Amino acid sequence: MQKEDILSLPPQDKISRVLINVLIFVVIGCWATMIWATYRTYLGAPPIPEQFISASGQVILTKDDIVAGKGGFQKAGLMDYGSLYGMGSYFGEDYTAHYLVALGKGVSFNIAKDKYAKTILSLSPEQSDMVQKETQSQLKAIALTDAPVVLPGPLCNAIVTLRQDIAKKLLQNDFVRGWAKASSLSSVEALQTADFLIYSAITTVANRPGENYSWTNNWPFEPSLGNTPTTSVFIWTWASLTLLFFAIGVVVAVFRLYIERKEPHETTQGFLNTFSPLTPSQLALGKYFILVALLLLVQIGAGSLLAHYYAERESFYGFDIGYYFPFSFLRSVHLQTPIVWIGLGWIGSALFLAPLIGKNEPKGQQALVHILFWTLVIIVCGAFLGNYLGIQGIIQKGWFWFGNQGLSYIELGRFWQILFFFGLLIWSLVLLRAMWPTLVNLVYWRSFYSFFRAEHLLWYSTMGVAFVYAFGMIPLTKVGSSFTLTDFWRWWVVHLWVEWAFELFAAAITGYFLMAVGLVSRQLAERAILLEWVLILGSGILGTGHHLFWAGAPNIWISLGSMFSFLEILPLFLLILEAIEHYFLIRNRDNFPYRLPFLYILGAAFWNFVGAGVFGGAINAPLVNYYEHGTFLTLNHAHTAMFGAFGLLSLGLIYLTLRYMAGNRTQWDDRLGMWAFWLYNAGLLLWIIFNFFPIGWPQLMAVYDHGYNYARSLEFYNTTLLWQWMRMPGDIIFAVAALLMAWDFMRKTRFFKSSLKEAGVRLKEGL
Repeated sequence: MQKEDILSLPPQDKISRVLINVLIFVVIGCWATMIWATYRTYLGAPPIPEQFISASGQVILTKDDIVAGKGGFQKAGLMDYGSLYGMGSYFGEDYTAHYLVALGKGVSFNIAKDKYAKTILSLSPEQSDMVQKETQSQLKAIALTDAPVVLPGPLCNAIVTLRQDIAKKLLQNDFVRGWAKASSLSSVEALQTADFLIYSAITTVANRPGENYSWTNNWPFEPSLGNTPTTSVFIWTWASLTLLFFAIGVVVAVFRLYIERKEPHETTQGFLNTFSPLTPSQLALGKYFILVALLLLVQIGAGSLLAHYYAERESFYGFDIGYYFPFSFLRSVHLQTPIVWIGLGWIGSALFLAPLIGKNEPKGQQALVHILFWTLVIIVCGAFLGNYLGIQGIIQKGWFWFGNQGLSYIELGRFWQILFFFGLLIWSLVLLRAMWPTLVNLVYWRSFYSFFRAEHLLWYSTMGVAFVYAFGMIPLTKVGSSFTLTDFWRWWVVHLWVEWAFELFAAAITGYFLMAVGLVSRQLAERAILLEWVLILGSGILGTGHHLFWAGAPNIWISLGSMFSFLEILPLFLLILEAIEHYFLIRNRDNFPYRLPFLYILGAAFWNFVGAGVFGGAINAPLVNYYEHGTFLTLNHAHTAMFGAFGLLSLGLIYLTLRYMAGNRTQWDDRLGMWAFWLYNAGLLLWIIFNFFPIGWPQLMAVYDHGYNYARSLEFYNTTLLWQWMRMPGDIIFAVAALLMAWDFMRKTRFFKSSLKEAGVRLKEGL
């Protein structure tokens, strides 16, 4: 945008300036609170005593072994087979719940033997009650702040027995429960990993100093051991629901009264409706989109194998898949591929828009686009290969750097993680150099508010994507000693990426798209983006806390997490309102060229609201989440939110790019893209109806009736085999959609290249 064009732009009105002030206040307030809460989290995380000893002084567990065992837990990829504190995979058992129950049974057995010389089954009801109360007392009285921690005899013996049992199982194949042995662990490392798992189970039942609840706020639900919901869980569930209903009314009123207010000088200018010759860097982007389609197919393939594991754990139609592709490796592929292909779609689309926004193709931009692409390819190949070699025990000394880092959604080794961070940073800087002329020209140097135009907000959001990812590398050069703190920083990536950085980018790019195709005025687009940013930042930053309820973080997160995570539904609600209104704007416009991209963006807004907002909000209430955490209802939220919200948006932006590349040529058609869109949505719907809900709701009831350990056990999953198989129809339809879309991408990229050559367009740099 040239300087002379600035004069034709409407000035920022009073409403926009007020929103900018509120945005700044929200950013400062939320990050200040987050810094304070981080400090409190470090103070309140479960301590690791130097030693656990018996009354006679025998050493039972040591801090060094527990910390080393946490490394073994990550090295073996155990978080991608089962879960710890409910965090990780829902396929295997939750280690904390499973070993808490096992520890309780061991203590009860030893008490019955020592006190009554009987087995548990032969005790009278009065004796059984006495043993149960004594078991609860011994477990809850474990003082993790003591140095050393002195354990009673029945508990010491239970730990020693359980330790050997865990280590033995880690090193043996057990395909009946879908377990492939931890090939990366030595016998010593297996024992240390057992120490870590036992210590983690202890934190779920041992009371915090001076409190009547455990370090995990009495999670998991195991009433036989005294783990039941706390008072805070009830209070903040009620408070958060009350705040949500009030806030919805306020947001709708603000949007209707102020954001949508029409100004006399408002105009719409759809610069994307006029097709300009493509620049060299734009012509280099076709391979990004082909790679997106291929990675999506890889994700679907891995996901289908994972779904089959739930239905038939011992083999894949007779093929011993566990020997070659353990569940943990396939899950790491399934989780990391969407991050990559969604990111590639956004990266490629933003790189395509940058020269259009900046009215400029900087020298060397095409070369940077090529370099960035091949850098990302190297990272993806290196990370996946490292994951496999690390889990299989082929990479030993350098597993943390080049193998499998072992954290759900952050499985890639630290070396690849650092490269990925720099790749994101380079992407943002490459965008900056192309957008720079417009970013500068839009700034009125006497007005601070002019730094918040739509173009600036779009670029700021790309910096946020890179900035937040860096926090997942704390501590940088070693495995952290505390799982609570490791998981805290992991959620800074997983949650803050999704509920902050991704949402900011989604709001900015959607608003800019609607403005660029002439559906809304600049004033309305900028006001809507600013309001959504206020809501996203005001809810998404502190809303991270709903992931920290039960992972050993202090009690403050129940209040902060529940109140703010409930507000996360508001920007999603606003997005769907806007999307519906904009749909009516284009419904009767026969000459609108971007119907297919807009359909994907409309679908993204819908699933963002339903998958992330409705399904996510419904399980975030502390009292609900206490029982629901780590069940198939969480899988329902994750799939509908991740693909529905961000996947469809990424695909929509790719179709936007491809449509602009086609220009005025009549050969463009929407048919395959439309078929793919509706099949994607049909697949999502079938997953919900025939898999996630039919398993998730009985699983939730099983937690309430029988305790969390049973609901995550193979015994429970064996009652759901019909619905596990019913995942297949949705998988098939979804895969067909991906294949149609991949073919459509290849057709359209070949088409615009051949058309450009026929038209005599030269690809040489600078033309």
